[in-house]
Amino acid sequence: MSSALLMAVVAAAPEAAEPTFLGLNPGGWVSLAILIVFVILIWKKVPGAVGRALDSKIALIRDQLAEAESLRKEAEALKAEYEAKAASVDKDREALLERAKQEAKEIVAKAKKDSEALIERRTRMAEDKIAAEERSAVEQLRAAAADAAAKAAGKIIAGRHDAATDAKLVDQAIKEIGR
Repeated sequence: MSSALLMAVVAAAPEAAEPTFLGLNPGGWVSLAILIVFVILIWKKVPGAVGRALDSKIALIRDQLAEAESLRKEAEALKAEYEAKAASVDKDREALLERAKQEAKEIVAKAKKDSEALIERRTRMAEDKIAAEERSAVEQLRAAAADAAAKAAGKIIAGRHDAATDAKLVDQAIKEIGR
């Protein structure tokens, strides 16, 4: 019930009047204060200062963008230069590798040729030594055979022949040895 009574009182009360000062209500005073602030800002040339500050900031950003663009172009040029150098290094490496392979083949061929020549030379030297040893052995054998034949012939001749026949046989033996 008390709430119904309160509602009835509120409904019966006249509307409260809004306070005013010098004929302006609070909303009018706020509007007047904002208008005065705008006039002062314009009178002190604040929008121009803000515009100049923004223009300088824009110019600074443009300079930074131009510098960034030039740095990007420089970086791209360096990248292209290093890519070209890398390709050149790859080509040089391949050429060097090919040249090394060719030199290795030449060295192997020369070593093979030299070893064959060495083997041939050593074989020839060995054959020459063997031939010399054979000749020496044959000469020693001949000398020993001649000595033995001479001794045997001397014994046979001494036993069978006289001095004249001996001289004839010696001459004949010398002729045979000479052949």
